[in-house]
Parts: sequence; structure tokens; C-alpha cells
Amino acid sequence: MLSPESLKKIDREIAKYPEDQKQSASMSALRIAQEEKGWLASETIEFVAEYLDMPAIAVYEVASFYNMYDLAPLGAKKITVCTNLPCALSGGVHAADYLKKKLGIDFNETTPDGRFTLKEGECMGACGDAPVLLVNNHRMCSWMTEEKIDQLLADLKK
Repeated sequence: MLSPESLKKIDREIAKYPEDQKQSASMSALRIAQEEKGWLASETIEFVAEYLDMPAIAVYEVASFYNMYDLAPLGAKKITVCTNLPCALSGGVHAADYLKKKLGIDFNETTPDGRFTLKEGECMGACGDAPVLLVNNHRMCSWMTEEKIDQLLADLKK
């Protein structure tokens, strides 16, 4: 279900924990699986659970709790906007509304060309940098004005 390379990465994560606690690697294993597959289908979650000797429901609970895991196919670029209270008070809601208008989609939707998916996120731990966006779970963008959002979208389209 996963490539030998991904399994090696998961094995390295498992090795960080006592032998009887390999389920502690569930978040890392899900991240690795998602990197390979693009999203976490039920079959992928079940495979990870079996690999970690866990009930599938326990792994699904982790995958469905955190917004960095995607349980459905997405656009090529996932943009997550923090709308938690500190960001909301510092322009997060405006940034989200501007992105919705620019992309022509709402939260949890993908543009018709498959380029962008827009997500609403909880605290990203950068309240002083609000409003903040996260691109594909890896790139944090801070102080996102309309001009900076325009530039980000242009860069992501390249």
C-alpha cells in the first residue's frame, strides 16, 4: 500500500519509541502516507493502523482531529487560513474573505482547475504575525495583506 521508501521513513519514526509503544508514531506515519498519496483514503488509514498494530478507528481519530491531514482529494495547493480569535481580530477573516473572492470558492472547496483548495485552520502559533496562511502544511505566510495574497497566488500559479 505504501512504497518501500515510505515504509523506511515510518520505521525510522517507530524506532524513536519503546518497542511496545509504536502507536506513538501514528501522526508521523500519517504524514508520510499523505506525502506519498496526496491524501488519506480509508484504505491508507487502515494500512497505517495495521502497520502500527492499532485499531483503524484510533488512527482515523487522529487523522480526523488534526487539520493537517486530508481525508479527501485536494487541489495541488492547499491554502489554510487561520481564523482563530487572535488572527480573526487581526485580519484573518478579511484575508479569508479576500481569498474566497479571488479564488471563487468557499472553505473546503477546490477551484474548478484543481489548483487550489481553501481550508479554515485553527491556531498556527503565530498570532503576532496575523493574519497567517499555511500552504500545503509546510509554508507559513505572515502579515497577509491583499497585496501579499495576490503575490502569493501569482507565485503559486507558476
